[in-house]
Amino acid sequence: MTGGTPHAKLRVLFLCTGNSCRSQMAEGWARRLHPETLEPYSAGLAPHGLDPRAVKVMAEAGVDISGQRSKSLEALADIFFDYVVTVCGHAHEHCPVFPGKAKIIHIGFDDPPRLALQAKSEIEALNCYRRVRDEIKAFIETLPDALKQS
Repeated sequence: MTGGTPHAKLRVLFLCTGNSCRSQMAEGWARRLHPETLEPYSAGLAPHGLDPRAVKVMAEAGVDISGQRSKSLEALADIFFDYVVTVCGHAHEHCPVFPGKAKIIHIGFDDPPRLALQAKSEIEALNCYRRVRDEIKAFIETLPDALKQS
C-alpha cells in the first residue's frame, strides 16, 4: 500500500512542529471519525514525544491516542500522501516538498501547551487542550469533503 500503488482511502498526513499534540489529536480524530475513507498519519518537523495532556483530553472524548508515537517525516518517507495538512504556522512555513501528488493545506490551531502556560491550575490547563481538541474535531468532521474542495 505504500509507494505509488493505488489505494482506496485518502492518505492524509497531519504535520506539526513537534508531533506531540495537535497533529496527534488530528490523527486520532481522523481514525475515529473516518475509518472507511481516510488513512491518517501524523509527523513533526522536530518530534519531541507525545503530550500526556493531549492523551488525557482525547481519552475524555473517547479517543485513545496513547498508542500513537511522535515521529519525524523520515519515518514516513516511503508513503505517498494525497494531502498534507499543516496544523501549526511553523510547520506550514517550513513544510518540505512532498513527492507525488500531495496537496498541502494549512489549517492552523492554537498550541495547547503554549496556551496552558498562562493557566492558574491543572483544570485551566486542561481546558486549553479541550478547546483545541474540540476545534480539531470540528475540522476533522468536515473531511474528506473539505480536503477535496481546497
